[in-house]
Amino acid sequence: MRKCTKCGNYTLKEQCPRCGSATIVASPPRFSPVDKYVKYRVIAKGEQKSESGKDEDRGR
Repeated sequence: MRKCTKCGNYTLKEQCPRCGSATIVASPPRFSPVDKYVKYRVIAKGEQKSESGKDEDRGR
């Protein structure tokens, strides 16, 4: 199952039949207990939390 990046239409094709835009795989990546990229995801998630915290402090 693939999802259009432009209109959000779901299809099995690599190109959206509705708008002609490219599609991406809609399913999440498979889980693996031996994940060699977990370190990078944890770092990225921490950066996102700190950025959102900065924005909230400015609004107060």
